Parts: sequence; C-alpha cells; structure tokens
Amino acid sequence: MEILKQRVLQALGLTDDFYNHINEGCLGLKISDVPSNTFGEQAYCIIGARESYLKALKLGQWAGFDCSLIQTNDKTLISSKLEETHRNIENFLQDNCIGEINNNLLIDLLEHEVQHHGQLIRFAYANKIKFPKSWNIRYTV
Repeated sequence: MEILKQRVLQALGLTDDFYNHINEGCLGLKISDVPSNTFGEQAYCIIGARESYLKALKLGQWAGFDCSLIQTNDKTLISSKLEETHRNIENFLQDNCIGEINNNLLIDLLEHEVQHHGQLIRFAYANKIKFPKSWNIRYTV
C-alpha cells in the first residue's frame, strides 16, 4: 500500500503546482453561465479537506470539515496553506505504517484531491488558462 501514499503525495503536489502556476487574478474567476464557485473557493475546499482528512486520519474516523483558510483571493496565503497541509500530510504518512492508517480515509482524501483536479481542468479551459508542465505530463492537457 506504499503506492497509495505515493499517489496521495503526487496528487497534493499537482494541486500545489496548479495554484503556484496561476496568477492571483485568476482566484476570482469562475465558469460563466453555469453554477460555479471561484478558483479561490476551490482552494478553500481543497485546503479544508486536507486539514479535515488529516484530523480524521489521526483519529481513525471522520470528525467533520473545517478549514483555516480565511481569504480565498490571496495567492500567497493559499500557496502557503497548500504547502503547509501537504507537508503535514506527508509527515503523517512518513511517521505511520500503512497498516495503522484507515485506508478508506486515505482513499477518500485522494479521491477528493483528484476530483478537484478535474474541476480545475474545466475551470482552466473555460478561462483559457494554461497548465503547469506537471499537469501537461500527468493529464495531457
């Protein structure tokens, strides 16, 4: 199950790459003419899920959603929170044997992160935003 840890960290890194790649003005963009939140609000959900799933992984069960991100239009803050949550999850995964981790929660975290990748791809296409190289390699976008 080490591959699961690797895939989670890969997904976190891809998300970080995406938000580091876009400029701050993109954070307020959404998909027009359909129900949509913004790139910044997507970051709120991603960061909150990372924090909430890490808490759940430590407890061994889901304990509710919470997010420490207070500004969805501040790229520096978003990038910092993405880096912090990535590092915290990576440290947790390095310090814990896969057999001691609730794999369903870890898979849920991976699914959530990757589901946002799909949303970010749609957002980027709708707003004519180019992708970072890591996304071109991973998703052929």
